[in-house]
Amino acid sequence: MKILNFNRKKGFAKVIPENLDDLWHLYNIILEHDVVYAKTRRIMKLDEKYARPKKGKRISLFLGVKVMKVLWDKSLNRLRVHGIICDAPEDINVTGSHHTINVTLNKPITVVKSKWSKHQIDRLYRASKVKTAPIIVMSMDNEEYCVAVLRQYGVDVKVEKRIKLPGKREAEKRTKATQEFFKIVLQFLKEVWMNIRSPIVVIGPGFIKNEFVKYMKRETSDVADAVIDVKGVNSSGLAGIREALRSGVLTKALRHVRIVEETKVMEDVLERLGKGKLDVTYGFDDVKKVSVFGAVEKLLLADITLRETLDESRITLEKLMREVEEKGGHIIVISTEHEAGEKLLALGGVAALLRFPLS
Repeated sequence: MKILNFNRKKGFAKVIPENLDDLWHLYNIILEHDVVYAKTRRIMKLDEKYARPKKGKRISLFLGVKVMKVLWDKSLNRLRVHGIICDAPEDINVTGSHHTINVTLNKPITVVKSKWSKHQIDRLYRASKVKTAPIIVMSMDNEEYCVAVLRQYGVDVKVEKRIKLPGKREAEKRTKATQEFFKIVLQFLKEVWMNIRSPIVVIGPGFIKNEFVKYMKRETSDVADAVIDVKGVNSSGLAGIREALRSGVLTKALRHVRIVEETKVMEDVLERLGKGKLDVTYGFDDVKKVSVFGAVEKLLLADITLRETLDESRITLEKLMREVEEKGGHIIVISTEHEAGEKLLALGGVAALLRFPLS
């Protein structure tokens, strides 16, 4: 994310999203009642005072839209900000009309808030400092495979399929089928890699992953050169990727990827709860109680909880966040695009790790 201008006092940030993760960050930063300015296109009627014309003319405009809804469309690599036009050129008379701004890569937008919270500012600057590419993970064994891209917002699964290779007693058939399997898997992996040219990690149980890497080196040296690690896990497919995230197998490869931090902190919450410790709590009411004592070290919020809370409840939630920040606590917004976020939602979307135990 390129930050062109940020003025907390005046409440605005002008930025250029440069990759899909940046759109995800903006999705979590832009909230209802914010104002978003961007160059956009709108169909204009020839004469809006009278009968509807058969065709309108699509023109480029610079508009300000007061946000009503933000829609995340990762399949089309765009963010849709829908709201009411509050600022527009005087000669076109569209103020007060509904409009949707499509936030796309490499085009500047300006976000204006009545107040920027610390966790939003932290997220903005964290996005501007991330330089590492997403990581491609190939998880496989002789029964299934999965190719996914690990981004800051979660696991973006590109393909996941089950297979069935002949048994070891049918050596000739198994060798032939394995070669065909490797050929198909490599084609999928190559297509994903050609689009983003990111580092690759190959994981899975047994030795088939190692045989696949050898096959890669023989067939496509450019893709094979992108492999930075080969690791063993107990499961394959998407389950293997989730296991690798939980166990820390991918920590070296994902040092700068947000999902690792989120998975680790959520596992810490669950581990403490499982042991019945008193330095962890969950649910808005209980977290609110302990925050009064300055006990909250880390406040975990599910992104959906933060975005979709209704106005009155959001004011209360933001008050809690300010209280935690003022007392030195750290706020972590957990993406519900991956397993850690799903687990936090099951706890009500709010949890806290405490500095000291409280009964």
